[in-house]
Amino acid sequence: MLLNYFIVTYKDSIEEIRSILQQGIKLAKCRRCGCMKMTLEELRASLSSHKKEIFLPLITDIENFLQQMESVKYYCLGCEYCFPAVAMNKFNETFPEIISSRSLICSFEVKEKTWPPVAGDYFVFCDGPNCPVAVSTLGSVDLAEALAKNRPRELCIVGKTETENIGIEKVIKNIISNPTIRILLLVGKDPEGHRSGATLLALWKYGIDENMRVINSPGRRPILKNVTKEEVEAFRKQIYVVDMIGCEDVAKIVEKIKESSQNLNAFNIKDQAENNLVKISKVPIVQAKEPGMIKMDKAGYFVIIPQPEKRVIVVEHYSYDNKLLRIIEGKDARSIYHTIIENGWITELSHAAYLGKELAKAELSLKLGFKYIQDAA
Repeated sequence: MLLNYFIVTYKDSIEEIRSILQQGIKLAKCRRCGCMKMTLEELRASLSSHKKEIFLPLITDIENFLQQMESVKYYCLGCEYCFPAVAMNKFNETFPEIISSRSLICSFEVKEKTWPPVAGDYFVFCDGPNCPVAVSTLGSVDLAEALAKNRPRELCIVGKTETENIGIEKVIKNIISNPTIRILLLVGKDPEGHRSGATLLALWKYGIDENMRVINSPGRRPILKNVTKEEVEAFRKQIYVVDMIGCEDVAKIVEKIKESSQNLNAFNIKDQAENNLVKISKVPIVQAKEPGMIKMDKAGYFVIIPQPEKRVIVVEHYSYDNKLLRIIEGKDARSIYHTIIENGWITELSHAAYLGKELAKAELSLKLGFKYIQDAA
């Protein structure tokens, strides 16, 4: 009887995972998202290695879902309800022994001699020791701007944190590089699946394990790849985290910012002198430069002609002996350059980059009404 109970429970969980993924794959944004692609590939690899009969229907569905995926356009949009993240959380909850940790694709650039050193969608106000509060609005993007407009003098920086890995790593680096910050206020909606707010709380309370995974995090992939253990510990020692997750009331948040600043000593935060010894890790910064000789594309060249009266963009494709090969017509840049790439009508990366730039300009000219002039390559 007990075995039958577990089989039924597993089947129900597998069906729930399949249903969540199926809902997501119906959405264009999910079919183009690296988050969905990585989740499907990770599930396929994990399930295939265990070869249990109960997983076979889900493996078949995952293969079908992967075939429906389009070219990846972004790796995470930070959606409030993230279908792949929710599905993976359910999988990890039901089958903890199968959890795998594939490498994350993303990384970010650290800039020297500026603060904050890591770029992001932040509003920065730091003007000395009288602004000790940083605020993360988690998945509530518009809330950050609302708080910036109502900025109390105690606020140092405010911005979103939508993911449980890259987003949190940016918070860590930006906070430990400014000893003024002693309070981190978590407000706004916690993105379902990613659970960046709950992960920040878990990081502050419990830290990370030997694999850089945030201990007790409910997030889908709370593995920190772009910070060091020393940076994490410096972060945990420097701040006190105030949990207002779920609150989007600007007046209440502003009141808590003031209150937290006034009661700073009550939080019993350790002295930050040792943080000055923590060197922020960084990746190489490559300075862009003007190109040298342009390599011509043997597949030919393109002439772009926006037609405002028809709300379309016409692209003429010529060979280098000026023979018109074909005309491509579309309503937006994306559909046109995908058509060109998929048909093999462009063969040089530099030419593809140029074409994308020019098509984006042409699309903007239709939307904003300015005259489009095509640049030379």
